[in-house]
Amino acid sequence: MPYQVLIVEDSATTRAFIMSALQDLEGIEFVESATGFEALKALPRHKFNLILTDINMPDINGLELISFIRNNPNYKDIPLFIISTEKSEYDRKKGLMIGANEYVIKPFVPDKLKELVLKYLAKK
Repeated sequence: MPYQVLIVEDSATTRAFIMSALQDLEGIEFVESATGFEALKALPRHKFNLILTDINMPDINGLELISFIRNNPNYKDIPLFIISTEKSEYDRKKGLMIGANEYVIKPFVPDKLKELVLKYLAKK
């Protein structure tokens, strides 16, 4: 059964870049959400193995999304990465404190992202 990865990012270009960085990994299906609200609707429809989210998005932002996921018993154990342009140490610590497993700064190195994804999917 393929791994399901949810990409929550309001920029279609960035979503495409993330998917292209990971496309040669075997057995991954991507589900795209342009907003946090779309991501909330997608959660009960799939069994996600990993969630990658931006912080700055319309409607529900990435931090609110993470807070919801970490406080919901059905989703709280899904590995979750923040991929953001917010690069201060404060932002990174805040993201990790509210429940992100990794904090990746844009622009990211595709091979580094691929390594992190493989590390977390291998635990599943």
